[in-house]
Amino acid sequence: MTKKGVVIKAVFSAALFCTCVMVAQDPVQNIERSRHPNLAEAQHLVAQANGFIAAAQKDNRYDMHGHAQKARELLAQANDELKRAAEDANEHR
Repeated sequence: MTKKGVVIKAVFSAALFCTCVMVAQDPVQNIERSRHPNLAEAQHLVAQANGFIAAAQKDNRYDMHGHAQKARELLAQANDELKRAAEDANEHR
């Protein structure tokens, strides 16, 4: 590999790392366990899965062609939907 190729790859890797760190936030656990134990447990498992994916990204130097990042984004979306489900349940009680 040429010097230019190594430099381009290093710059790309650094940019990808920074993007992953900025975009991937840990899902919050904000559902009351006393009111919605099943939804709260699901939210806990989402956060746990996110942690495992983050560890895999670190172990693989974030080189998974964006699939792990996409999975983390989908987990964040699932986490938001769980919170909305709890809020809807609160309104219908």
